Amino acid sequence: MLNNYSLIRGITTFALVLFLTLPLAAQQNLSQPRVSQHSSVSQRIGLTDITVDYHRPGVQGRDIWGALVPYDQVWRAGANENTTITFTSEVSINGNVVPAGIYGLHMIPTETEWTIILSKDHEAWGSFFYNEENDQLRFVTEPTAVGFQEWLSYSFKNISPSSATLALRWENLEVPITIDIDVNKIVSEKMETQLTGLAGFGWQGWNQIATYYYVNSLDMNEALGFVDRSIQINQNVTNSFTKAVILESMGDKAAAAKLKEEGFKNATENNINTLGYQFLFAGKIDEAMEVFKKNVELYPESWNVYDSLGECYAAAGDENEAHKYYSIALKKAPDNQKQRITGILDNLK
Repeated sequence: MLNNYSLIRGITTFALVLFLTLPLAAQQNLSQPRVSQHSSVSQRIGLTDITVDYHRPGVQGRDIWGALVPYDQVWRAGANENTTITFTSEVSINGNVVPAGIYGLHMIPTETEWTIILSKDHEAWGSFFYNEENDQLRFVTEPTAVGFQEWLSYSFKNISPSSATLALRWENLEVPITIDIDVNKIVSEKMETQLTGLAGFGWQGWNQIATYYYVNSLDMNEALGFVDRSIQINQNVTNSFTKAVILESMGDKAAAAKLKEEGFKNATENNINTLGYQFLFAGKIDEAMEVFKKNVELYPESWNVYDSLGECYAAAGDENEAHKYYSIALKKAPDNQKQRITGILDNLK
């Protein structure tokens, strides 16, 4: 049996050995702020999200280009771990298709032009383990001189419905990367996929995809097939008018006129108004105008039909006609709408 002295000595020795043999990593895991802090920036184009995840080094009085960041060497385009760029769907960069995914972003600076690299290996530390065999894409871009910026940043500029320019900016340079997206292809493919689910059992989804094809001047034969599916499920003023404008665009004006006449029979004011706004919000002013005018013809006692037609004329830039129909709406409108309409009239010339 151990006496008390031996027991205490054994416990003390064990504790000392345990302390001295603790893994070094366990003593280094306490979180502390980094000098080059983490940041990210995102932009949605169509249905595609583009995200850059990076760390931001500062100039801190140092010479950057050709010094801290050497020329003609692969650079991690930031600090610390890999700078990454993520695309949630297929994009095009410099004329090259890039599949959806996460990529390591690297750059090779020179005094005149830079090589941009997208690597399929996005988990490496910086560019220290960069391997050219993992390249998804390489292309060349030209930096431009800008005003001084202390902390490296990425931002999106020149944004359009189908493209954007991603810009790295640090010290006195900006490096642009233009990203293009085939929005119509992505949207239509996504819609078709959704229509293989519950949405495919209703008339609305088939009409929506047909309208999208029409509004964006895609394949009208496919659009016709989609709207026919909608009509088979439930024919109404909305899908009848959609089919009519598709047929008009294909040159069959007689069939289009007949469909419109049939579609407006028994249609409610709200149904017609909703149809008008569908085209108005899609930028199809002529189609919207035709629908709103028909609603005025069918429901002349309603204040709302004049209000909607006035809005359509305002969107078309015809303020005189907009004023005319808003004025009629004001006379017929309930009290809780008069202040809103009066405000609109005050802003019209």
